[in-house]
Amino acid sequence: MTERIVVTTRLPGGAIEMIRADPVGRDAEIVHLDEPTKPDRALLLESVRGATGLLPHIPDRIDAEVMDAAGPGLRIIANYGAGYDNIDVAAARERGIMVTNTPDVLTEATADIAWLLVLNAARETLAANRDLRVGSWPGWHPEQYIGKDLVGRTLLIVGMGRIGTAVARRATGWGMRILYTARTRKPEAERPPIGAEWSELDDGLARADVVSLHCPLTPETHHLMDATRLGMMKEGAILVNTARGAVIDEAALVEALDGGRLHAAGLDVFEREPEIHPGLIDHERAVLLPHIGSATEETRVALTGIAVRNLLCALNGAEPPNRVD
Repeated sequence: MTERIVVTTRLPGGAIEMIRADPVGRDAEIVHLDEPTKPDRALLLESVRGATGLLPHIPDRIDAEVMDAAGPGLRIIANYGAGYDNIDVAAARERGIMVTNTPDVLTEATADIAWLLVLNAARETLAANRDLRVGSWPGWHPEQYIGKDLVGRTLLIVGMGRIGTAVARRATGWGMRILYTARTRKPEAERPPIGAEWSELDDGLARADVVSLHCPLTPETHHLMDATRLGMMKEGAILVNTARGAVIDEAALVEALDGGRLHAAGLDVFEREPEIHPGLIDHERAVLLPHIGSATEETRVALTGIAVRNLLCALNGAEPPNRVD
């Protein structure tokens, strides 16, 4: 049987060459949608017809319509990304289609970006850099660009998975008190060197100087940080999100920033990417990055390798190593 493999975007590291190097890929029909962003919906639906393997990335919405357009031969959806909320896993399960992701490899890179956001949100670096570049810095003055100390402050990790744990580990360098909330207790994180303390979410929000979000996007976590929970946060606190944009109600966040309740927010993900809430885009208290948590050369190439390995394992009749369904 000749496989039909659809890769929905350009991927670093030579994904097509990796597929061709495997016996199952040597004779496969490979459809490569060589686009820098997500393909047109109609193009996606047309391209997947007859596919046996699909390698999409985060912006691609792979739902029942796409699966049915592919037909009954589709066996594997090998997502390029640790998150897989872009895939209707329940619909895939109903159709006997395996779903995989690419965990672990992006942990450290994303934790670094979370801390970059924390540091930039704590200190007035955006205004300072802007003034320096446009020539409006008048010289040093003791009342310029006053930020917040982080040493000895309290950090709340919402979702103590791999990335949340890596962020907490970095926080020990600042001597921070670390709280966490998760679906299950994490005894390894409660022991030294992290020494985290488990907390109910609402209690942790009231105690934390910095809140960093690392939970998956599910129906339960959609708008987890709404107006009510933003109002529970400690006055002058910092909110950072490197999870998924829709975990935060962005309209409510703008109100919290406008009202001065929060010191700042640092966001690498957004509700309706690539759209940015108009109240955030020019906000002096919002540090914004365009979803670059995993954007190192080493990490993105490794993600390609894992996604391709998942794809090829399934097409070769083996159990893929990163199955999520």
